[in-house]
Amino acid sequence: MVPAGAVRNGPQPTAVTAYTVSEHCLVKGKMHERQGADGQPYAISFEMRLPKDWNGRFFYQANGGLDGVVQPALGALGGGPLTGALAQGFAVISSDAGHSSGQNPYFGSEPQARQDYGYAAVGKLTPMAKALIQTAYGKLPDRSYIAGCSNGGRHALVAASRYAEQFDGYLAGAPGYRLPNAALAQLWGSSKWNSLAPAGPTVNHPFNPNLKFPDIGAGFTADDRHILARAVLAKCDALDGAADGMVQDVSACQKAFDVQRDVPSCTAGRDGKCLSAVQKNVVAQVFQGGQTTKGEPYYSAFPFDTGVSGNNWATWKFVFSQALDPGALSHVFTSPKRDVKAFDTDYDNLFNGIFAKPPGYSESADETITPVNHAQPLNMKNVQQRGAKIMLYHGVSDPVFSETDTRAWVDRVAKQIPNSANFVRHFPIPGMNHCSAGPAADQFDALTPLVAWVEQGIAPDSITAQVRGAGNAGGVNTELPASWSAQRTRPLCAYPKVAKYMGSGSLENAASFSCQ
Repeated sequence: MVPAGAVRNGPQPTAVTAYTVSEHCLVKGKMHERQGADGQPYAISFEMRLPKDWNGRFFYQANGGLDGVVQPALGALGGGPLTGALAQGFAVISSDAGHSSGQNPYFGSEPQARQDYGYAAVGKLTPMAKALIQTAYGKLPDRSYIAGCSNGGRHALVAASRYAEQFDGYLAGAPGYRLPNAALAQLWGSSKWNSLAPAGPTVNHPFNPNLKFPDIGAGFTADDRHILARAVLAKCDALDGAADGMVQDVSACQKAFDVQRDVPSCTAGRDGKCLSAVQKNVVAQVFQGGQTTKGEPYYSAFPFDTGVSGNNWATWKFVFSQALDPGALSHVFTSPKRDVKAFDTDYDNLFNGIFAKPPGYSESADETITPVNHAQPLNMKNVQQRGAKIMLYHGVSDPVFSETDTRAWVDRVAKQIPNSANFVRHFPIPGMNHCSAGPAADQFDALTPLVAWVEQGIAPDSITAQVRGAGNAGGVNTELPASWSAQRTRPLCAYPKVAKYMGSGSLENAASFSCQ
């Protein structure tokens, strides 16, 4: 038994105390312990937290990255969360998806371990978790939910495609549902950024202090990124009726903004107010996305937005693209295993490896990791017919998983399934980077409206989000413009609607905006 107490979000010991959870029972265990084909020990490790005051609901907490760690089963999402599933009375499970952190990324070369990571761990853990709930409380859960951000969002969409009978609600944040393609786009992009960078400067490896990487962001600095962000604002800020430092009408902005035309060009050297022609060419290429020699896109285009100024944006583009993506593409996201290097790489070969099924593999990486039939998601009818609901949210300035790609999935569902808005809704978050941060209102509770939709039939047209200014209990977002109120709120509107200023009222208050 764990007594009631405060929960700390984020890295210890500097994590901020945001909310408290009630007394609960903590259960830790393992399933399917085995020796892999690579001789390594594997198991699906998990923890469950069962609140003494249970609300009758089950919450599967899908975690991020390459998994490998059993995160505390708190069920909290959004920037600096002020609540979570456990705090709201859910029974919550969290897992490592079938491997340990020390086995990252090498587990991906063991076919069963990769399959557990891709989808099977959810399928194996969920029935066990429900049975454990029945043992603890004397009945099965009334409703079941799965949620996560990043890879956790991928887990949620994969579950919707494979386990429609297991869950009533799916909450997918920044869903990297085409994770192998996104990793390849990151790697390809790193070579473009490297072409701008001067030789010599290095940065520390984020996880190994003994290693250093080339500072590929030195050719597109924080000052340069602010120049781009200001140009986007100048062209797009007022499209929603308010010049407030936020671009709400994302689609209109992509049509209005042109990086070559609208960003000042340097004519006599860089002066902090312009970008060079070479810089603008690389920015245009990376945001558009790379493609094979046959013209097939590696991934998706990225929308222009103000969050390009964010530190999170730079970390994913310039550091993680060197620290994470080569290893993941070597072992997890392509077949067979290989030794991928940054920069000078055969990108076509890597692209083909996503879909390859060599001897020893019953599935390609694409089949294992992405949602079934994501290109033609007719299987989402199973979710609709069951009466289950899918909510998605995504930072428009996400640097690794494109919000444009999430919109494309929602559009494909709408094209193939009539009345899709009665079970799928997507909420873009202007300015937000990967799962949080950036100049954005990134603090919100999406679980409560999902529950209301599933259990009461109240379809969410908007979610109220707040910025994390001075004094915020969930931690201060230091990237907010000084001119914004520390408590600024905005409606996150269900796509394709956007938040429009109604012509009167405070620009700091969500009530002054409507979804149109």
